[in-house]
Order: sequence, then structure tokens, then C-alpha cells
Amino acid sequence: MGEGDSTARSPLVDNDKFLKDLTALFENPKGSIWLTHKRLTHDGEDATMKQDGTDDTQEYPCLLRAVDGTGTKLSTRVDPGNLDRFYSAYGALLKSSMSALRKRDKKREKQRAEELARRKKRLAELVPVVGPKRGAGRHKRQRLVKAAIKQQETKKRMEEREEGRARRIDELVNPQ
Repeated sequence: MGEGDSTARSPLVDNDKFLKDLTALFENPKGSIWLTHKRLTHDGEDATMKQDGTDDTQEYPCLLRAVDGTGTKLSTRVDPGNLDRFYSAYGALLKSSMSALRKRDKKREKQRAEELARRKKRLAELVPVVGPKRGAGRHKRQRLVKAAIKQQETKKRMEEREEGRARRIDELVNPQ
């Protein structure tokens, strides 16, 4: 398993070191952090299948992982008895780190969405080519013809872009 291999396991650290290292990750002003929580059920033995009517009353440890995009990987195992104490410290850390998040600029997003809607509406409306081919008003008609041709080319480019985007999404969802 190589350096950039995403399947490489990160070493388990104790809970306090995990919280300390996670605090250091949150102090980085740029980048993203991915946090995952899992119920840890693997004990190195074969899994037993349960009957449909039985309930699982066994308490399992919890596995927490933190990864940033630069290769820093942290993992810790929290035993069921320590879960409440750990989650109170973990929750306090998350709450204190949330203030550093950038607030979404909803006004700008709304303006962009409205502008995109206006463009699509303008493309949907056909340019009326009216006026005489010769004589007074000829230049106006020529401008309208050019605008209609430009509108058709823009529609074609947008359709090709949408098809390419749909194809890329399809390739991601259904790899061959």
C-alpha cells in the first residue's frame, strides 16, 4: 500500500491524542476535513449471522476517522463505556471549530441563479426576423438575422455541454 493509496490504514491513536490532532487539523485556515464514524464489529473472527427475530444487545466500540486532503489520517477507537465522555469533548471541539467556517454567500448564489434563468429564457425566445430585405430597415433585419444565428449557435453549444456533463456523470455512476 503506497503513500497515496486511499486504502492504507491509519494507526489507531488514543482518544485524547485524536482530539488534540483533530484540533490541529481544524486550525488550518484552508482545506477540507472528512469525518467518519463507524460501529466497529470486526474482532478478527468470522461473523455470525443472526436469526430474523433476535435483537442485538451487545455494545460495540465506535471507530472515528479524520482525513484531510493532504494525506493526514487519524483514527481512534472509542469503547462503549467511554463514549459519553468522548462525545462531550468531541462535540465541544466541533462547536468551537464551526465558527471558523465560511458562511455561504446566498445573495451571490441567488444572483447567479437568476442570471442563468434569464439567459435560458432569452435563449428560449426566438429572435423575430422582420423587415424588408431591401430598402429602408435592411440593416435592422441583417442585425436580427445575425442575432438569430448567434442564438442558434449558443443553443447548440449549451446542448453539447449538457450532453457532455450527462455523459461524465453517467461514466462516474456506471464505470465500465
